[in-house]
Amino acid sequence: MKILLIAIGTRGDVQPFLTLGRALVARGHRVSLAAPQGFTAEAEAAGLDAHPLPMDFQELLQKPEMQGALTSLSGKLKAYRWATDLMNQQLTAIWELGLALEPQLLLHHFKGSLAPWLAERLGIASIPVMLQPGFTPTGDYPQFLIAARSLGRWLNRASYALILPLMRWGTTSMIRRWTRATGIDPGPKRDPLAGHDPRGAARRLHAYSPTLFPRDPAWPEAETQTGYLFAEPPDWSPPADLTAFLEAGDPPIYVGFGSMPGIDHARTTRAVLGALERTGRRAVIATGWGGIADLDPSPNFHVLSSVPHAWLFPRVAAVVHHGGSGTTHEGLRWGRPSIVCPLFADQPMFGQRVFELGAGPRPVRQKALTADRLAEAIEVALRPEVAARAADLGEQIREEDGLGGTIALVERYA
Repeated sequence: MKILLIAIGTRGDVQPFLTLGRALVARGHRVSLAAPQGFTAEAEAAGLDAHPLPMDFQELLQKPEMQGALTSLSGKLKAYRWATDLMNQQLTAIWELGLALEPQLLLHHFKGSLAPWLAERLGIASIPVMLQPGFTPTGDYPQFLIAARSLGRWLNRASYALILPLMRWGTTSMIRRWTRATGIDPGPKRDPLAGHDPRGAARRLHAYSPTLFPRDPAWPEAETQTGYLFAEPPDWSPPADLTAFLEAGDPPIYVGFGSMPGIDHARTTRAVLGALERTGRRAVIATGWGGIADLDPSPNFHVLSSVPHAWLFPRVAAVVHHGGSGTTHEGLRWGRPSIVCPLFADQPMFGQRVFELGAGPRPVRQKALTADRLAEAIEVALRPEVAARAADLGEQIREEDGLGGTIALVERYA
């Protein structure tokens, strides 16, 4: 079967689609990946046909307009006009690619919101792949843009009635602007948060761990939860200096904020270094895409730009991170306590859930991050009872087969 994967976003948004694509290719499917620039080599190594979109997210996140949009409402308003041309380019690229490839099935990140229109034009099914909860109403937890902690079942459900229509309005408005700018008519109005299936009820795939967020039994059958799309630990050869550091003492903690640009790099770096000094802990520090400033070498910590989480996390004592879906799942998969320092969007929700499950301290927002607060959070995470709880959750998560369940769902359409 010819399958097109549409993955829009940063590393955490794209990596699960790379994993899924590799598994589908191994089962004999022809898989194409439309993703931002920077993932072509990995896609081709996985056996996928790579189609980079005209967007470099690493470069984009360093722009002042985008950093302002991530951290404030006024910043979002200022970035609105600047981002319109950029989004028009992405929509045109996705539309033209889909028509040219003529796939038999679309699987897409929710940011690939044009997919239902494209699927209808092609007469095929599209399945949105949700890497976090928050797109199907439930009383179990609120929509993450409203709150991280439960508001009670009635208010939890009401939060979706407020946010989801705004999401739909924003996306359909974006598509209308694209239509006016390009003259391309994608067809009648559709729900950008839903899939499309010309044969019946459209499915929506919830690719996050049921150990973290169990499926609401009140959901209709079309809401399918499989679990997170974990890759196998890579056959990766670490640099000699990283191996030497890991072998030089007790397991270190990992500190890294992934693709997030951060608010104040220097302040965040001071907080991290101060916390390590206060706790006496060793650390592997990943500078990522800019959340942590440049660091001088030190015998107490090892600095690198990035490292495969599935390789490193089994070798550390705890994980300090921003609370993205991928890093949260990967840390808990290996039974490691998480210290979540969220910035925005779904990150506070993941941090709160880690705390509620007993696998880490209360989240410490990056806006409020200090050496003392981070040091206290690290000490809480390394308490025996917290480490034991994280280990228990890791055993449960490793029993899940999100990738196998997703492949089974996909092959029903073959």
